[in-house]
Amino acid sequence: MSIPRQALDIMHSPGIYFWDADLMDRAQQEQRDMLHEINALKPSDPRRERLLRSFLADMGEGVWIEPSLHANWGLSTHIGDHVYANANLTLVDDGEIFIGDHTMIGPNVTLVTTGHPVRPDLRERVAQFSEPIHIGRNVWIGANVTVLPGVTIGDNSVIGACSLVTRDIPADSVAFGTPCRVARAINEHDNEYYWRDRRIPEGI
Repeated sequence: MSIPRQALDIMHSPGIYFWDADLMDRAQQEQRDMLHEINALKPSDPRRERLLRSFLADMGEGVWIEPSLHANWGLSTHIGDHVYANANLTLVDDGEIFIGDHTMIGPNVTLVTTGHPVRPDLRERVAQFSEPIHIGRNVWIGANVTVLPGVTIGDNSVIGACSLVTRDIPADSVAFGTPCRVARAINEHDNEYYWRDRRIPEGI
């Protein structure tokens, strides 16, 4: 078993765990070095995609991640087909992150799977917990959104810019705010208008 795999098994277990510096720092450094190499490459360099596929747990077909990418591990993140992520995506992926097919992610989005106990003595000992994030198929996450541990966002939903997503968002919803709340369901109006009073041209 490799050092990264051992570290991930600890972080993916339920409940509180403590940061094992001897194991986890060495494991994380391997990933940090690879991420540095990814971010140093030109976007057109074919080595970038190959390195991303090694860096992430899974990466589907037709995925594009704008530079720069930031991640704790990469090895805990699973990305489906035809996903687009804009610049400065941050993956706090001590826990697992699942991103469904055809999802679009705006700039400066942060997906946080990990937290720390409020109790001071536990934090002093680097106690933490990780809960997975599940982002469904065909989700649109606007700019500057933060998604917190354990959140599921259902298929087709839209998360408005600058939202703080602390709880699950059901499928086919438009949600925004701090904290993020469902404003409405996706409806017939959305089938006819793409923005405010701008009508979708016929035949699209």
